[in-house]
Amino acid sequence: MGHRTVFTALKFLLATTAVIPLVASAAEAPRAGMIGFGPASEQAQRALEAKFDAQLNAKDLRGWMERMASAPNHVGSPHDKANADFILSKFKEAGWDARIETFYVLYPTPKNVSVEMVAPTSHKATLTEGPVAGDRTSTQVADELPAYTAFGGDGDVTADVVYVNQGMPADYEQLARNGVDVKGKIVMARYGGGWRGLKPKLAQEHGAAGCIIYSDPADDGYGAGEPWPKGAERPPQGVQRGSVLDLPVRPGDPLTPNAGATKDAKRLTKETAETVLKIPVLPISYGDAQPILAALAGPMVPPNWRGGLPITYHMGGTGAVKVHMVEQSDWSLKPLYNVIATIQGSEFPDQWVIRGNHHDGWVFGAQDPLSGNVAMLAEAQAIGKLVKDGWKPKRTLVYTSWDGEEPALLGSTEWAEQHAADLAKKGVLYINSDGNGRGFLGVGGTHSYQKVVNQIAGELKDPQTGVSVLERQRARADANAYDKRGGGDAETAEAAAKGGDMPIGALGSGSDYTPFLQHLGLASVNIGYGGEGDSGGVYHSAYDSFDHYIRFGDPEFAYGVMLAKTAGRLALRTANADVLPVQAGDFADTMERYGKELHKLVDDGKKRQEALERLLKTNAFKVAGDPTKTVVPPPAEGPVPPIDLAKLDAAITKLKTSAAAFDAARVAGQGAVAPAQLAQVNAILAGADRTLLTEKGLPGRPWYKNVIYAPGLETGYGVKTLPGVREALEGKRWDEANQYAGVTAGALEAYAATLDKATALMKPKVTH
Repeated sequence: MGHRTVFTALKFLLATTAVIPLVASAAEAPRAGMIGFGPASEQAQRALEAKFDAQLNAKDLRGWMERMASAPNHVGSPHDKANADFILSKFKEAGWDARIETFYVLYPTPKNVSVEMVAPTSHKATLTEGPVAGDRTSTQVADELPAYTAFGGDGDVTADVVYVNQGMPADYEQLARNGVDVKGKIVMARYGGGWRGLKPKLAQEHGAAGCIIYSDPADDGYGAGEPWPKGAERPPQGVQRGSVLDLPVRPGDPLTPNAGATKDAKRLTKETAETVLKIPVLPISYGDAQPILAALAGPMVPPNWRGGLPITYHMGGTGAVKVHMVEQSDWSLKPLYNVIATIQGSEFPDQWVIRGNHHDGWVFGAQDPLSGNVAMLAEAQAIGKLVKDGWKPKRTLVYTSWDGEEPALLGSTEWAEQHAADLAKKGVLYINSDGNGRGFLGVGGTHSYQKVVNQIAGELKDPQTGVSVLERQRARADANAYDKRGGGDAETAEAAAKGGDMPIGALGSGSDYTPFLQHLGLASVNIGYGGEGDSGGVYHSAYDSFDHYIRFGDPEFAYGVMLAKTAGRLALRTANADVLPVQAGDFADTMERYGKELHKLVDDGKKRQEALERLLKTNAFKVAGDPTKTVVPPPAEGPVPPIDLAKLDAAITKLKTSAAAFDAARVAGQGAVAPAQLAQVNAILAGADRTLLTEKGLPGRPWYKNVIYAPGLETGYGVKTLPGVREALEGKRWDEANQYAGVTAGALEAYAATLDKATALMKPKVTH
């Protein structure tokens, strides 16, 4: 999505979720039966998937991307509508019942934007990206949005500048300890450390008058590799666009909370919309950032604030540097074009398996999002051929190509809010992808779907090595654990070494699963490949182009085909399963781990508070500080009161018992339970994740209702698990932590009770 710091969609996924290494290889352990299927139905399913694979063609993906990335396709652009019409035609050509659903959303587009240093010297930033040799679409400068961040406030500001590093909460604590105040000033932050939208939000909360965000070459440019066109990384004039809507409070159209943004919907005013910022926010290139940063004086920054520019980094705030910035936007409503395609289920038409990827980009959007969208189109074409040959899914398949994901998850959120009642009754699973590239499989999502994704990954061959996707993942996890580099964590490495199923990651936000998982309570899975292709250096720039992708993304589109095989299998298996392919024990084990993390958070908080109290009493900060520099000690913290997690612990224990019983009953009862009973079991399982919602929502953001998974208020995209409790503990809101421990316990108890109902039905009826 648009909402990832320096990373592409896949780099974000791999960096913030546990990837799926592998199950035991066939040589080490016998393959388990396909989860959710009996022997006869499994055989039929495998034959179906072989036919599905045979329809996938990398040339199709390449041709579709080249066409769709041939012109800027941001919301409101002519090519955005042309792409929606093209996608619609491909669905219809494949035999799907397809339509475009149009919504009308507040989407600001720039009328006048500028950033200019006016003292001590003059330097005007270039807010367009020029042509690059070998990048054919880079000459279309007149058709693209300039450097811009959607949903920043209008403003015309001239002010002193303060460099705030990555602009995260800890950075403001450091500024305060150095006696630097940002009130009334323009803050300058580098990308990284957290979601883009938190940088101006925190600046606004600290009284800043404006915010400039730039890509530092240490993270996103020549520090990472050769710049484009010689290499894949961001060139000096490259700019990362994006959204700064207050996404952790609520995604979607700011004017129609909790309702679809239809033409006649009741709307708030822009001034009363809680998710629109008040201060101007603009991005610039590192080429334009360098003169401003080089002119700053004031305290030198700590080592971890220093970037890759050949300058001495200072905090500023001395009045020596003045910048004039202007942001004026057209705040009219713009149309969104969601493409919705359906194949009705033959047995359970009112159980929906939903698959989605967005089609809008910030400029040309080859990697983000079209690399994922063309894979989804390939799935739809292959499924259409299966239907033409006489097959029908048991459950209804709904394939969706969303518009407006980049600015605020607009298309998916408005559709989910408009169809909330139907989705609450009929939604089974939402499968998402975004950008895609060459390399490893990354998966995040609802942990009850962990087993089926492991099984799929264990059966697919990696196109570069010939081993299974999961075998390659396990090798990666083992190697990273040995030499202490790369992604992953201790849990991933341990599971890889044991040769068992690997935990998938939890989902925060940043793509179209958010309204389904965190607002409506649908089980959701997010899938993508990457880690070896290199498109992050042109993320959200005009250079995220077809020409860049075929050099550095997935040149042969082999991993586009792999994404289609992976997501397509998950959709087909969920649609066809005798019993929905959930493994409740995986969810319960994950909740046990999250519960232990809360206990550790409480214990660590007590130790930190006690250490701080001791340091303040002994005046250690002043004694240790340089007397020639301003050093302010951190403020005192009150004692940590008793936190009652006993009810939550008990709920997790009950959940583990209920999950184990259900998983055993599912295996024992498969093939022996009457169809009518299975239908009841499936209906129960389809709605199980809705028990994890709290109607009042999370503290301060009632739109987010899932008590298990949410984006963090101070991480943006990064996930907070058991968020009502965890964020209260981190924020030292002790009463709130105790309250949401009870709310979360109640949700897990309800989930366990749902499993108990399904378990009872999975027992064969005794006849005499």
